Amino acid sequence: MTSAAASNPVFFPVMGCAGLDRRQAADYHQRWFIVDANGHWLSADKCAALSTVVTDIKLGSLVLRAPGMLRIDIPLDVIEDDDSVKRTVQVGQQSVVVVDEGDVTATWLANVTGQPCRLVKLHPEASPVQWPAV
Repeated sequence: MTSAAASNPVFFPVMGCAGLDRRQAADYHQRWFIVDANGHWLSADKCAALSTVVTDIKLGSLVLRAPGMLRIDIPLDVIEDDDSVKRTVQVGQQSVVVVDEGDVTATWLANVTGQPCRLVKLHPEASPVQWPAV
């Protein structure tokens, strides 16, 4: 006999962080990820602290929580037309166009991970990401 929880798919709004088994997270699966100070994707294999970050989708926000930290809420569906937050980062060998989620979120993540890093969101016009096996 299988449990209902075992049959629910898990979605990862932020790659490398804890996933959600709630259907509303499906629209945001793999939309965000963390990059290091050099603009390279930071996987949970390279930074174990990322696996302690719990994600949620609530009231129009991506909610991040981590042990010993206040939660941080990031608006879900902001349309970014400001080129000052547009970046190109690396995921494996692929260059990916993203939107930087800002300094407050970067500081929060740096406190969690112990290293400079930033939360980025796939730009709406970005090509699909080919995630490397980790």
